[in-house]
Amino acid sequence: MSVSVDVWSDFVCPFCFLVSTNLKRLAETHDIQLTWHAFELRPFGSPPPDAQYRQFIAEKTPAMVAMAKTQYGVEINQGPFGIDSRWAHRAAKWAEQQGQGDAYAQAVLSAYWLQAQDISQPEVLAACAEAVGLDASNINTILAEPIYDAAVEEDIALAQQLRLSGVPASVFAKRYLVVGAQPYEVFADVLQQANEQPASN
Repeated sequence: MSVSVDVWSDFVCPFCFLVSTNLKRLAETHDIQLTWHAFELRPFGSPPPDAQYRQFIAEKTPAMVAMAKTQYGVEINQGPFGIDSRWAHRAAKWAEQQGQGDAYAQAVLSAYWLQAQDISQPEVLAACAEAVGLDASNINTILAEPIYDAAVEEDIALAQQLRLSGVPASVFAKRYLVVGAQPYEVFADVLQQANEQPASN
């Protein structure tokens, strides 16, 4: 039986990227239905990060990079800091409508965290879409569609309703919440619990 996994994340969140590697691994051996939901660490229209915040992030980055390598086996090569992720979220909603939501989300996360690409640029988003078999030749038209921005806002509103104050936040079978970049074993255990305790009618 397929188990739904709803994940609230932001493409520029390092721990969201690390969790994506766990979920990808989980999907390779288990029957899960991944759905990515938008969550903005810096809401759309926020001013650029100030010098103090940039220094804080710079001080924390080496530990995060080391953890990614030792615990997740990935070499972080981060894209530009402080960019707006709203267009990436809009494009993700379009990709989801085309049946490629998970593949596209993984492609964007990889582009930013492994290939140091600027995912606020339409041409980068188009390349991510084309990498998973989508025709994004009209990417600017896609990004301008109000329906996709509305879908992003719906995700953000739902996160507020669920009282999700940070990301990554993964909800298994609409019932089990896993917060943060937990080890793979935690996700596997929660999935097993969801399989053993199906929702009552």
